[in-house]
Amino acid sequence: MKVITRWSESRIRRFIDGLRRKKKKIVFTNGVFDILHYGHIDYLTKARALGDVLIIGLNTDSSVRRFKLKGRPIQNEKDRARILAALEMVDYVILFSEETPERLIKAVKPDILVKGADYKIFQIVGADFVKSYGGKVRRIRLARGRSTTSIFRKIKKL
Repeated sequence: MKVITRWSESRIRRFIDGLRRKKKKIVFTNGVFDILHYGHIDYLTKARALGDVLIIGLNTDSSVRRFKLKGRPIQNEKDRARILAALEMVDYVILFSEETPERLIKAVKPDILVKGADYKIFQIVGADFVKSYGGKVRRIRLARGRSTTSIFRKIKKL
């Protein structure tokens, strides 16, 4: 199963321990991934290249509504999770309902935490925690002009 919905932290930790016993390097990133586009594909491909297993922390609908504009997400969490899970570079999708993925990052304890280069290291939730045990934090350059916001702007002009 590539989509993990309502697992407890302890179950997630046991699952991750199994991956570690297999000597897998775990890469973690998170986001909403509402309208999947080339920028997401490019970003996720680069993230996956950093390790053996790519885990995506996916905001639930309720968490998205707390910080995004009205009417978001466009697609529900189940659809967004299934779309991401269908991508070859994505190994697992774990939904989280908090505003930030901090609790999930602590449960996964990734070898590499990834965010877009539009974030400064100090802005990346979980960066200090990951660095505290020797993990790495990587920022990936985003594909220029490829964003959900730019897609929405184009649609509004129609």
